[in-house]
Amino acid sequence: MRRAPLISIIDDDESMLESTKGLVRSLGYQVATFESGEEFLKSERVDETSCLIADVRMPGLSGIDLQHRLIARGVRMPTIFITAFPEEGTRRRAMTAGAVGYLGKPFSEESLLTCLDAALGSSEGKMPQP
Repeated sequence: MRRAPLISIIDDDESMLESTKGLVRSLGYQVATFESGEEFLKSERVDETSCLIADVRMPGLSGIDLQHRLIARGVRMPTIFITAFPEEGTRRRAMTAGAVGYLGKPFSEESLLTCLDAALGSSEGKMPQP
C-alpha cells in the first residue's frame, strides 16, 4: 500500500497552522508542520514533501523568499500560498515563480482541495521541470 503524500505546512500563526493541519489530515494526507521557513529548510522533510503550503508573511523568511531559496537549490515542489493580506503584485510574483495556488485567509476547504488536486496531479506530486 502506498503512503499518502506528505504536505508540509509553514505558518507562524499557531492557530492557523493547527487548523490547516487538521483540514489537510482529514483529506487523507500526511502532514508536517513548521513555524518558519528557516525551520523547514533545516528539516529532513524538504526532500519528502510532495506539496508545500506556506504563509506569505512571516517574520524572517517570507513564504515568497522561501520559494525562491528552494528554486535556487534546485528544489521544485508545488507550492500553495496562504495569506491574510492578499496583494495582486505578490500573487502575480508567486504564480509566475510556479505556485499552484494563492489563497486569502480564511480559505474554504474546497479551495484548498482544488489547489491540492492541482499540485498533486502530476507524477508523484512533483512538478515537472521547466
